[in-house]
Amino acid sequence: MPDTSKQYDAVIETCRTLFINKMKDYGSAWRILRLPSLTDQIFIKAQRIRSLQQHAERKVDEGEGTEFIGIINYSIMALIQLDKGVVEQPDLPLEEAVKLYDEKVTLTKQLMMDKNHDYGEAWRDMRVSSLTDLILQKLLRVKQIEDNHGKTLVSEGIDANYQDMINYSVFAMIHLNE
Repeated sequence: MPDTSKQYDAVIETCRTLFINKMKDYGSAWRILRLPSLTDQIFIKAQRIRSLQQHAERKVDEGEGTEFIGIINYSIMALIQLDKGVVEQPDLPLEEAVKLYDEKVTLTKQLMMDKNHDYGEAWRDMRVSSLTDLILQKLLRVKQIEDNHGKTLVSEGIDANYQDMINYSVFAMIHLNE
């Protein structure tokens, strides 16, 4: 049986390294993005993955993996924005941004471990295309919650949906790497 925790950490390390390098290049410019803007960025990436899965011809030489990494990082940014709020000017130094990134990953990984225990790693038998569809479904849910100004009657909140998108993307990356 593969070690899901180690595989998870390896995927996150790739994402984290890219996040840090982009922070070095651009600073925390992403802090001005409102949640719907982040949701739309994630949606664009998920739609591109679905398009790549459905069509053989590619005009841009980036595969699904790059887009899943983007979904992970944008979802983590969204979780940070949920806690800290949106700002008018970049305000996070690299060290603080990385600390917040790591905190969100720790919580999200624990959620994955708990669900993995209960579901018996059912994701291992899923196709990457199904994980993509689940991400798109979560995005549509988030958009609806955003349109409802964050209010839900019986459903989990936006944060849980972003966490699920991170975990589905990590699962997809594990599949793509195997």
